[in-house]
Parts: sequence; structure tokens; C-alpha cells
Amino acid sequence: MKTYTFRVVVDTEEDIFRDIEIATNASFEVLHQTIVKAFDFKGDQMTSFYMSDENWEKGEEIALMDMGFGRSMADTQLETMVADDHQKILYVYDFLKMWIFYVELIKVNEEPSTKELPAILMKIGDSPNEDDKEIPNLLDGLTDLDMGGTPNNEVDDFYKKYGDEFGGDLDDDFGGFENIDDLDI
Repeated sequence: MKTYTFRVVVDTEEDIFRDIEIATNASFEVLHQTIVKAFDFKGDQMTSFYMSDENWEKGEEIALMDMGFGRSMADTQLETMVADDHQKILYVYDFLKMWIFYVELIKVNEEPSTKELPAILMKIGDSPNEDDKEIPNLLDGLTDLDMGGTPNNEVDDFYKKYGDEFGGDLDDDFGGFENIDDLDI
């Protein structure tokens, strides 16, 4: 029986990775469960694998749950998706906290190196605590912007300067007309 050895690196400042050996005919769900176990995560979050190119760009998604379209982890065997000797796969765990793991095939084995598969062959670095990562604030770095992307103080200056040319105050009633039929076109 052939096996794959994957190196799984978690995206943290410290160097933390695990080498995992798994049967080529195992499902992505088994790989998911093995990664969760290898990093001491709870395994109670939504996850997906993304087949990637050499630059780690996201490709086809393999989701934990069957969504009625696309591929699911339970129904997709590794050997059907692993195309080359250094296949790269992104594994995203917990879509709010966005734990990202870089999974790379480092070896194709003609015979398993251990009797019990899947196996964690090597552990480097202490596992991060999955609860320690904060949910990113997607609004960080944004200023007080209006819908057009112009800072509000610039919008206010525009209104003061050109308001009369557009029928008075430029406020929520769009220059004084209440309805499109009131426009003189």
C-alpha cells in the first residue's frame, strides 16, 4: 500500500509543524482529523482544504460538509486530488479565527513506514492554543468613510462648496427632490 508523507505547517510566528503519513486512498476527512489531532485542536470548527499551486494560491475547495455542490472531505480520496510530487494544499480551520495550515506533500512511500496509519511521524514546536487566536477585526485600519470611499470631512467640504449648484443642501433627499419624476430632464 502506498502512502503520502505531508508536512503540515501552521501559520504562526514560531516554527511549528508536523509530518503526517497517511494512506493514498484515505479521505480528506481522515487527513483533517489527523491534523486536528496532531495540533491538539478540538475539531469542532468548520474547515476546508484548498488545492493550491506552487505559490499557495487557493484553488478547488474540499469542504468538511457536503454542501450539495463541489467536493466534500468524506467523499474525496487524497489520491484523486494529489497531482504532483510536491502538491501544496491550504487547510483553513475555523473561518472566524482563520487558522491557516500549509500542507505539502514531501514524500510518496511505496510501503508504509509504520503499521498504524495515519501516523504523526514528527512534531516540531509546541501546538498553539486554538482559543488564544483572536477573531481579526476586519475594520482595523479603515477611517470614517462614506459609501464612495471619500473621508467624510472631504464630503462635507464638497457639500458646502457645491450644494447650491445641486438644488440646495446635498443631504439624504438627494438635492431637494423626493422622487425621480421631480427631475427636470
